[in-house]
Amino acid sequence: MQNYCKTIGAMAAASALVAGNVQAEVEYEIHTGYSSEYIFRGGDLGDNLFEVGLDASTEIAGLAVSAGAWSGFFESSGATGNEIDAEVDLYAEVAKDFGFVTGAVGYIYYWNLGSLGDNFQEVYFSASRDLGFAQASLTYFWDVNGDNDGYTELALGRGFALSECLTLNVGATLGYMIEQTDFTALTGKVSLDWAFVENAKLSPFLAVSVPLSDVGGTYTEGSGNELFAGSMLSVAF
Repeated sequence: MQNYCKTIGAMAAASALVAGNVQAEVEYEIHTGYSSEYIFRGGDLGDNLFEVGLDASTEIAGLAVSAGAWSGFFESSGATGNEIDAEVDLYAEVAKDFGFVTGAVGYIYYWNLGSLGDNFQEVYFSASRDLGFAQASLTYFWDVNGDNDGYTELALGRGFALSECLTLNVGATLGYMIEQTDFTALTGKVSLDWAFVENAKLSPFLAVSVPLSDVGGTYTEGSGNELFAGSMLSVAF
């Protein structure tokens, strides 16, 4: 589960085929990484997350179209040390820049292969804008399989170019669950993008998650303050 702008390889291939018909260029990115803890929307799902993903993006008739797949393997919370869980996320998004704001509609399918529970789907609606001092976005996630157990996330972030190959990124997110009328967690993250070769970068990061609620039915139920770190390797082509 990533907050992730995240569809399967078949959908990516379909996007590439359509893009080819309209003379549009398709960009791909492969990424893999490790995180000391698996934190999703402020909730602690486990330890030692190893992940890998593939994304594809293009522009069709003025619309930014992207799709991809993400897979993660991790130790379940309360595991004895050899209990490994797995998850696959499939996602797609269409976005449009209206000038004053960029709007997006997306879909995520969460395929849980372990103890996380049943598979489920979300449709999300997002609005983002460059405020100058930061890039801001507000996203509403609608649980297709449930009873509209909606989750809303406000995000702020900014990158600072330190050199031609180093960029410092800082960001924060605040989650809110509508049905529970409660904030869930405040998460902050600092990462450093090192473009060590053309089209590839290594991004170590440090993050902290602070739950704002322990109400039943929220993502942060039973979770505490978490400090975690990791790194991501990305290659674009």
